[in-house]
Amino acid sequence: MDIGAAISALVASPFICLGWIIVGAIAGAAARQIMRDANRPFVEDVILGLIGAVVGGFIFNVLGIGRPEGGIGAVIISLVVATVGGIVLIWLVRLIRGRK
Repeated sequence: MDIGAAISALVASPFICLGWIIVGAIAGAAARQIMRDANRPFVEDVILGLIGAVVGGFIFNVLGIGRPEGGIGAVIISLVVATVGGIVLIWLVRLIRGRK
C-alpha cells in the first residue's frame, strides 16, 4: 500500500465520519418529523439516521437504484436514502410495539 494514500485516508476519515454524523442527524430528525414521532435527543436522531442509512441502502440496492459516486448529488441521495430507511425503521417499531 502506498504510504501517501494511507496518510490521506487517515486525514480524510474524521471528516467522512463527521459527514456521516451530520447526514444521520438530519435524516433521523426528518424521518421523525415525517412520521410525526416524538422528538428525541440528538444522539437518537443520529443513530436513527445511521441505521436508517443501512436499511435504506439495502432497500434501494434491492430495488436496483444506484447513487452517484461523489459530489453534492451523492450527499443529497445519501440523505434521502437515510431518511427513507429511518421512516421504515419507525414504521417497523410501531408495527412491532403498537402505536401509543
